[in-house]
Amino acid sequence: MTLVKFNPAKNASSVNPWFTDVFESVFNDSLMTDRLVSRVPAVNIAETEADFQIELAVPGMQKEDFKIAVDKNVLTINAEKKSEQTEGKKYSKREYNYTSFVRSFTLPDTIDHSKIEAAYTDGILKLTIAKKEEAKVQSREIAVK
Repeated sequence: MTLVKFNPAKNASSVNPWFTDVFESVFNDSLMTDRLVSRVPAVNIAETEADFQIELAVPGMQKEDFKIAVDKNVLTINAEKKSEQTEGKKYSKREYNYTSFVRSFTLPDTIDHSKIEAAYTDGILKLTIAKKEEAKVQSREIAVK
């Protein structure tokens, strides 16, 4: 017995199946879908005894492109970059270059809102969020009686 995969989209156009195949291949092209998918940067989140560290991989940006805000316990990182080069228009084809993203993180109640720092170096945006003193884990050795 042979199993045949049934694809209703391909069989819907019985008049001209070539027409359906052409458009299906164009819209399923990886270059086309990569451009249409919204992208957000990869993130690493680490916790130490004293703070939380959030690192985002955002190469090609400048520190002026970022807007970082905290509203209650939600940290929002917003970035926008436009590339405009109008001098010496010698290109025959050039696609516009516009990059933007928004990432939001819910912060725990144990953070100190006044001690949040951000730095951008080598394509990595690093945020350090300090914990409150009472939230820091005090380690001690307990003697057995």
